Amino acid sequence: MTSTVKTNELSQILAPISLEFKGLDEVIRLRLASKVALIDQISTYIIQAGGKRVRPALLMLVAKALANGKESAHTLEMAAVVEFIHTATLLHDDVVDESTLRRGRETANAAFGNAASVLVGDFLYSRAFQMMVAPNDLRVMQILSDATNTIAEGEVLQLLNMNDPEVDEASYLQVIRYKTAKLFEASTELGAILASATDSQREQAAAFGRHIGTAFQLMDDLLDYTANAAQMGKNAGDDLREGKPTLPLIYLLENGSNEERLLVRAAIEQNQDLPEDVFAQILGAVQSSGALDYTQAVAKREADLALDCISEFPSNEATTALRDLCTYSLARQT
Repeated sequence: MTSTVKTNELSQILAPISLEFKGLDEVIRLRLASKVALIDQISTYIIQAGGKRVRPALLMLVAKALANGKESAHTLEMAAVVEFIHTATLLHDDVVDESTLRRGRETANAAFGNAASVLVGDFLYSRAFQMMVAPNDLRVMQILSDATNTIAEGEVLQLLNMNDPEVDEASYLQVIRYKTAKLFEASTELGAILASATDSQREQAAAFGRHIGTAFQLMDDLLDYTANAAQMGKNAGDDLREGKPTLPLIYLLENGSNEERLLVRAAIEQNQDLPEDVFAQILGAVQSSGALDYTQAVAKREADLALDCISEFPSNEATTALRDLCTYSLARQT
């Protein structure tokens, strides 16, 4: 089935699971409930901030695409588990990065403090592990426990890469595979398991998630240098200001002029209180050097690989939505 959606509107792409999203919202609301008032307050604050919920959407779409119209048990619960794990990583990320803005408003750590954010992140992780036993399937528990462990390794790898201008493309892509793409991969593989898919379909679903997750992160890297705070929901240039050598900077370090390379190296190594005029110079160099075109090309390669992975999925509206998400991953501005 060929793609019929020409817009990059996410709500239109996800129309085949609009009812499932309503059910997911209810599961999230019920499962976030706690007798501890501060947990309720911070959890509600985070969830109300919005977000695309791409990971649970992928889980539900894969389950629907491969289930041949049948209702897959535990789909909403597992979609909520994925969202809780993702939200927990954001809480911890914002503390580590000392971020103040996410999804267009104050981060939880800025609003409630670092200690509360870390502890509520721990609550979300532990609630997710309570919920993942529901399908009574060791494969589900193994996939999710492996994913959380790999994500933690990715966080540490990124920490090691901070302020290091020697990080190359391969090392950076490894961080993306661990830190970001792994939860995408777990989401799509879980969708296949919940749909009782074949082993081949499960493997292809997992690979699809890995590739589209990488594409999403690479486009985030690009948008950090092109989108404004209203579009991205965070401050433009945050990656550079945090000393993160993402792909646009890695490209500039390898292909820029001598002056540009020295400027970027100094900025990565000494990112604290980066003067606006220095940031403006680096931004101009990134935009004029071909770094953004290169980053987009790598993201497109990953999106194309993702498309190949679902080429033999059943022809239905959920599979079409998965294909449209590959297009959306490259066209989005937020």
